[in-house]
Amino acid sequence: MTDPNAIQPSELDQLPDRDPEETAEWQASLDAVTKAAGPHRAAYLMRRTLERAEGAGIALPKLLETDYVNSIPTSAEPAVPGDEAMEQRITAWNRWNAAAMVTRGSKYGVGGHIATFASAAWLYETGFNHFFKGKEADGSGDQLYIQGHASPGIYARAFLDGRLNEEQLDNFRREAGGNGLPSYPHPRRLPWLWEFPTVSMGLGPLSAIYQARFNRYLANRGIKDTAGSHVWAFLGDGEMDEPESTAALALAAREELDNLTFVINCNLQRLDGPVRANFKIVQELEAQFRGAGWNVVKTLWGTAWDELFQLDTTGALVRRLRQVPDAQIQTYQTRDAAYIRQDFFGGDPALVEMAKLLSDDKILECFHLSRGGHEARKVFAAYKAAVEHKGAPTVILAQTVKGHTLGEGFASKNANHQMKKLSVDEFKNMRDLLELPIKDSDFVDGVVPYGHPGADSPEVRYLQERRAALGGPAPARRVHPVAPLPAPAEKAFASFDKGSGSQNVATTMAFVRLVKDLVRDKETGKRWVPIVPDEARTFGMESLFPSLGIYSPKGQTYEPVDRDQLMYYKEAQNGQILNEGITEAGSMADFIAASTSYATHGEAMIPFYIFYSMFGWQRTADQMWQLGDQLGRGFLVGATAGRTTLTGEGLQHADGHSPVIAATNPAALSYDPAFAYEVATIVKDGLRRMYGEAAPGEDQNVFYYLTVYNEPMPQPAKPSVDGVDEGIVKGLYRFNTAESAGITPPANAPRIQLLGSGTAIHWALKAQQLLAEEWGVAADVWSATSWSELRRDALEADEALLRGEERVPFVRQALQGAEGPVLAVSDYMRQVPDQIAQWVEQDWSSLGADGFGLSDTREAARRHFGVDAESIVVAALAQLAKRGEVKATAVKEAREKYGL
Repeated sequence: MTDPNAIQPSELDQLPDRDPEETAEWQASLDAVTKAAGPHRAAYLMRRTLERAEGAGIALPKLLETDYVNSIPTSAEPAVPGDEAMEQRITAWNRWNAAAMVTRGSKYGVGGHIATFASAAWLYETGFNHFFKGKEADGSGDQLYIQGHASPGIYARAFLDGRLNEEQLDNFRREAGGNGLPSYPHPRRLPWLWEFPTVSMGLGPLSAIYQARFNRYLANRGIKDTAGSHVWAFLGDGEMDEPESTAALALAAREELDNLTFVINCNLQRLDGPVRANFKIVQELEAQFRGAGWNVVKTLWGTAWDELFQLDTTGALVRRLRQVPDAQIQTYQTRDAAYIRQDFFGGDPALVEMAKLLSDDKILECFHLSRGGHEARKVFAAYKAAVEHKGAPTVILAQTVKGHTLGEGFASKNANHQMKKLSVDEFKNMRDLLELPIKDSDFVDGVVPYGHPGADSPEVRYLQERRAALGGPAPARRVHPVAPLPAPAEKAFASFDKGSGSQNVATTMAFVRLVKDLVRDKETGKRWVPIVPDEARTFGMESLFPSLGIYSPKGQTYEPVDRDQLMYYKEAQNGQILNEGITEAGSMADFIAASTSYATHGEAMIPFYIFYSMFGWQRTADQMWQLGDQLGRGFLVGATAGRTTLTGEGLQHADGHSPVIAATNPAALSYDPAFAYEVATIVKDGLRRMYGEAAPGEDQNVFYYLTVYNEPMPQPAKPSVDGVDEGIVKGLYRFNTAESAGITPPANAPRIQLLGSGTAIHWALKAQQLLAEEWGVAADVWSATSWSELRRDALEADEALLRGEERVPFVRQALQGAEGPVLAVSDYMRQVPDQIAQWVEQDWSSLGADGFGLSDTREAARRHFGVDAESIVVAALAQLAKRGEVKATAVKEAREKYGL
């Protein structure tokens, strides 16, 4: 039977062979080696030949996987500068205090993680002593993405450095009192220390890539020299299962981001057990990163293994290491020498002979203790190779033991991620192992003491001297004193106040037109960062292509197919637009990097990210929470908004709930503007608050979410009455009354207040006419630009009342004296306007587009959801009928008249 996997002659014929005789000789040589020395020797020669070809620049598919050994041989390791013994003592103190902090906090039941930092301690310490540049260095220093579960070790080092005290360590995970430490890296909670939130797994690696990319963007646009900044992302091997962790690997390689290093702590364990129980996560990650174009450095084995590799004259040891699955390596960590002799060495005669030359102590040293990630020399060599590599980002795969130095009860145990404390006896064993000068008498009432060699000790002086040489403490977040950005010329905003006349204009187009004017501003124009996920033409932004250019580090190496057109596709090395392709997650990572540049680089940038509204909060709400944590500033724009406004696209495109999700984010100011002048007013106020002179008590560290629509409508002039701008910003103002709309209602006509947001206000205005002309009802129309801001203001008023302060919510102030009931309507689910119902004194009802969206015309969709003008009329009559202000029969008559 023919092997279905074998290459058939017809396939071979597709590869032209200029010298079949030479090819046959090579094949015969391979066959001879296989027969004489075995398939392992043949495979070895093939791998070395492929490596030689790659090194010589011969165009071959990349070799994706190497042996399960260190990439840098011991003979090629550089000497570690500084005092390794001193660094060993510093690391010992950090290990102790990290474990003590979590253990002491366990009595409050607040949790914490010990095992992660125990495995990664040298990965951090080597960087802090030799590589990580601080904020006082040239440029902006390095950007450090710390693995969230390792935060106790970072706090421990800050304690040793004098940046934290014992009281703060004792308040780990107890922040309510005001002097606590957050569980993980949270800039909003500890803004002088943490720069980047990372514990929502997968977002750290994604953000790190786009931060490195944004550093290059700033440099290529001439805004700041970031050549001295390097991005370091510390990740877990289990974390790499998150799709976001590997989503942008190709981007990093494609743009040659050699200012980026991933350090993956391969302790082979995730939260519940092995990362790849039956496989090898290091080999899998190596192939994945190499395939994406990254430089890979494996740091797997410590110096104790050197003797074993020297004895491996047949390659049997290397072959066995490739065969053993990760879960078995984890098991070796917990078993005695006899078990390891039998299970690891016993299956191969060459390994049996090798084991005879090894003492039990040597075997246990290798399999229990000696990992590349636990030795300063191995880690230093990997880091030095990473920062010196040019043309591609580097990933360091560092093998460690989870729970290293914490004792047999912790090391490599499946449950160690959930183990929150050590016993006193375990601490004493740890003290002896780490050789720390802590006495038994220091354990008072069974409480483990913190350890500190003294502020003027050699350890602390060494630590501080190393940090001073590298540019100051790290990690650290610095907001440089930067003058507020000047406000753009008033003309850019005022042009929208007069309306569009007879021209129909969608609010999406109004926003794009406003941005076009703002990027021309001489003072602030260059600071705008337009971000779009491959939908610029959908939003009418193609006119920005030739004027601003699309950012590409290689510029434009081709002639665009539309070069003869006015709005041709222009890429440029100094391009301003970030067009990310079809990746909302990548676009959000861009936005986060740009929105926090005021702190990271001391350069205030003004990002706006415009997207299909359905694909913003629904897809990337976790990153928007990250954005709030990281204190980002800028404009998120949900375009083609609403459940009924986007015709024909259907269920997965029709957004009826993004304002609900946005309302859950404390840093998001969510607006649903109806008219172009409202868009301009909101953007103007956002620029003032985030980048200019914020009012007393205003938090600058917010971001704006605007929904804009793709339905061309007449854009009215801004009403020339007092309080309109205040109402737009605070969330509600009266757009017109029945009388100001040119309607003359009958004397003593029943009256109702119609509140509409976004495109729904047009249905309310039509309903206003129908109510007057066909039912004798006077309706006033209000524009509710932000339901959520009205709610927040009302909640703050409630809190003030509890403190004994008299304060009336703005929504109640605005509607004070308004006659009749209130009917609210939006193109979103009713939950959106219902946010403010409890603070409205008038009778309340609402309409909305609840349920899944559907494909149809706008008119049909609005009739389906019961939010069109005729549905508003029926709902208004029903409210008035309840109050006895219209006949009950009017409701039935209206339903029949309008076919509802």
